[in-house]
Amino acid sequence: MPIDQSSQLYYEVSGPEVAQSIVFLHGGGVAGWMWHKQVQALQAEYRCLVPDLPEQGKNARTDTTPFTTEGAADRIAQLIRSQTHGGQAHVVGLSEGAQVVVSLLSHSPEVIDHAMVSSAIMRPLWVAQFYPRWAIVWSYRWFIAPFKNNDWWIRLNMHSNGISDAYFADFKSSFQETTEASLLNMLLANFRFRMPAGLEKANVPVLVTVGRKEYAAMKQSALDLVKVLPKARGIMVALGSKSSLAEEHSWAMTAPDLFTATVKAWIEDRPLPSDLLPLS
Repeated sequence: MPIDQSSQLYYEVSGPEVAQSIVFLHGGGVAGWMWHKQVQALQAEYRCLVPDLPEQGKNARTDTTPFTTEGAADRIAQLIRSQTHGGQAHVVGLSEGAQVVVSLLSHSPEVIDHAMVSSAIMRPLWVAQFYPRWAIVWSYRWFIAPFKNNDWWIRLNMHSNGISDAYFADFKSSFQETTEASLLNMLLANFRFRMPAGLEKANVPVLVTVGRKEYAAMKQSALDLVKVLPKARGIMVALGSKSSLAEEHSWAMTAPDLFTATVKAWIEDRPLPSDLLPLS
């Protein structure tokens, strides 16, 4: 795995060097490995770049700069400029990675061809009230640090996020790489993120997605984005009556074929899969 010198981020790359680039930005608490299925399906046609975000994944113990959404967006812009042809890429983000895409759209839209923003929260989330700074610190000390080699506990955390056992080895690695500082900075950035200025100037096709069972604040955030972005379209993901909120939130892993088909259709300006619902 190389390190991009301009952004100082670990990233994986595959696919033809002359092809259009897709940059995949992972959610909080995981790493670039969550995109394995998408990369496998798309690397024959596209150059796929998968960085670990600052202070996360392979950067968890080497990054000396505290994670912020805006700082991560700046470094992703640097990565795109240095590692893609023409300094532009399609950019796909889920959850915290989606917040980074929104920040990127606000100040560096020129590096984006098409964007896909999946579940970017930008409104106050009710669970955030239970996680002030001290609670995050002690959550790490009580519920992560003592259990870094406890497979049962790691699986419980993985399943609570809607992630299947197929990802266990990678999830375990991310769980073990998490530090107190990285968890604190990641969660505070996630809870505090709000609609940035300048999005109305981002003349970029943006697909905004959200799970049908996700929190009302998440759905409203999606509606807010569609309203402000000049070339945005919103859709909802519904994975069936037995699916959970977490499974619809993490649909890149729980419904990888649908997610990949959606990405490919969007960046190729083709009709989206019929399984998707209008955002409402």
